[in-house]
Amino acid sequence: MTDVPQQTLDDATAVLHSALAGDGDAVVGTFDKVVDRAGLAGAYGVAWCLAATMVGDVPAPGGAALDFPGIDEAGYDTRWVARFVSAYANADADTGEALFGAAVADGLLPDCLLTLAGSTVATLRSRAG
Repeated sequence: MTDVPQQTLDDATAVLHSALAGDGDAVVGTFDKVVDRAGLAGAYGVAWCLAATMVGDVPAPGGAALDFPGIDEAGYDTRWVARFVSAYANADADTGEALFGAAVADGLLPDCLLTLAGSTVATLRSRAG
C-alpha cells in the first residue's frame, strides 16, 4: 500500500488497538467516526488497510490464491471477509468496492467490519506466536 493518507492509517491503528483489547463497541465506534468524517469511502480505506495488514505485500494482480476451508458454510460476515481479503490480495479494488457496497446494501457492513478487525488481529497474533 502506498500513498495512504495519515488519517486512514491512524484510523486503522485505532481499530486494531480496540480489536486487540477485545472492545467490539470501540471498533464499530471508530468506523462510525470515520463514516461521519469521511463517508463510506473513508471506511473503505480503513478496511483496505486492515486487509493490507493481513496480507502483507501484494503480488501481481491475479497472483494470489487463498484457502478458506469451510467458507461456503460460514456466515455472511466471514464469507465477506474472505472475499474482501482475496480482492486485496489480488489487487482487485473493483471487487473490493463491490463487496463493500453489497455489505452496505445488505445492512451488514458493521458486522463485516467487526469480523475483518477480529480476523486481522488473529492474523497478527498468529504471526507473533
